[in-house]
Amino acid sequence: MTGRVQGVCFRDWTREEAERLGLDGWVRNENDGSVTALIAGPDGAVSRMLDHFWKGPPGASVADVASEEASSVEALAGFRITR
Repeated sequence: MTGRVQGVCFRDWTREEAERLGLDGWVRNENDGSVTALIAGPDGAVSRMLDHFWKGPPGASVADVASEEASSVEALAGFRITR
């Protein structure tokens, strides 16, 4: 995600939303000011999370949400903030 996505609790919000939707994965801040997330779970829940990313938490201003299907995903259990 790009835009105003750091300094607005985006990672905490992402973890809470992902847990509410029953998703596994991780979220992290990038050095360029963006946020990257890997989410895994049922297709419908993943789609809802992608829709939620466009709004983000209060204070966020999301400019872009890019998604791609991962060719392989390490074994994930739960949702964590990595940095």
